[in-house]
Amino acid sequence: MTLRTAIIGCGKVGHFHAKAYEKLDGSSFCAVYDRDLARAKAFASEYNIKAYDNLSEMIKTEKINVVSICTPHPVHAEVAIEAANNGCHILVEKPLASNLKDSDAILNAANQNNVKVGTVCQRRFYRPCLRIKQAIDDGKLGRPVLGVVTMLGWRDKAYYDSDPWRGTWEGEGGGVLVNQAPHQLDLLLWYMGDIEEVYGLWRNLNHPYIEVEDTAVAIIKFKNGGIGNILVSNSQNPALHGKVHVYGENGASVGVQTDGGAMFIAGVSSITEPPYNDLWTIPDEEPQLNNWQQEDREFFNSQDSMYYYHQIQIDDFLTSIAQNKTPLIDGLSGRKTVELIEAIYRSTKTGLPVKFPLK
Repeated sequence: MTLRTAIIGCGKVGHFHAKAYEKLDGSSFCAVYDRDLARAKAFASEYNIKAYDNLSEMIKTEKINVVSICTPHPVHAEVAIEAANNGCHILVEKPLASNLKDSDAILNAANQNNVKVGTVCQRRFYRPCLRIKQAIDDGKLGRPVLGVVTMLGWRDKAYYDSDPWRGTWEGEGGGVLVNQAPHQLDLLLWYMGDIEEVYGLWRNLNHPYIEVEDTAVAIIKFKNGGIGNILVSNSQNPALHGKVHVYGENGASVGVQTDGGAMFIAGVSSITEPPYNDLWTIPDEEPQLNNWQQEDREFFNSQDSMYYYHQIQIDDFLTSIAQNKTPLIDGLSGRKTVELIEAIYRSTKTGLPVKFPLK
C-alpha cells in the first residue's frame, strides 16, 4: 500500500520527515502546509511538491492519508485535530503536545475519526535502546526496580535567538523538559512502565533571557513498585550526555548513553557520538558489551544517522497503517511523557507530590 503523505510546518525538523517520505516505498510525498505561503513554497520547491497555506484544502485536494506535524509544540493540537477531522493519520514530532489537555484533544479527535496517532521518539530504534527493552521483556533483570535519567547539556543565547518561539511558555510550552528531555523520558517510561506519583522541581539556573526552565529534577514512584530519578539540564557548559539506566530486582543493571559530545540541533548540527550501552551486568552477558559497543558504533556510523532513525520510525508508522496495527510509539506513549512533564510543573507550583493519573 502506498500512502499519500504531507508535512505540516516548514521548520528545520520538517526536512527530516521530507527526506524520509521521499525515500520510503510506502510513501507518495505530495505536499506541505505552512501558515506562511512563501515559506511553504520555498520548502516545496526543494522536494517538487505542492505548497498550501490552507490545511483542509491541502488534505482534500491532494487526497492526503498521512501528515507529519513539525510545528512548534503549542500548535500541535490545533493542526492535528484539523488533520484528524479530515481523515488523516497523524505523526507528531515530540512532544505530542505542550500540555495534557492538548494531548487528550488530539487523541480524542483521532479516536472519533478512526485515525492513528504516532509520536516521534526515534531513539527507541537505536540498537542499544532496543537491547535494553528486550532484556527487560525476557526477564533478565527480574522486575525493573530503579530507573534513572540523566541529561546534562548546554544551550547558549544564540540557540534561543535562532527561533522566536524558543525559551517562551507561549511559543515552546516549556524548556528542557519539553524540548530536550522527551527522548530520555520516553525511554524511561518504556522500560519502567506506568507512574503512580511524581515529586518534581524545575529552575532557571543561568539563562535569565528565557522564561522557561533550564533544569529539572524529579523522584518517581512507579506502579510496579519501582522508583526513579530524573535530572535534566541545559545549564551545564560545555558538552552533553544523555543516559538512561535501569536496575533490576535481581541485581542486574543495564544502561544506554543515547547522546554524547556536542549538543545536537536538528538541521543545524550533527550527532557527534554514537549511542552505546554503557552499563551491562546481566550474568554471562558482560563479556559481550565491548563487542556490542563496536558493532553498534560501526552500524551507526555506516548510516546517515541524522536522518536514518527518523526514516525507520516513519516507515514503522506507515506500516502500522497499511497493516492496521499499533506503531511502536503511538499517541498514548506520547501522552504519558506529556503527563510526566506536566506533573513536574504542577509539583513545582504546589511543592507537593502529584498523584497519577493527572486530571
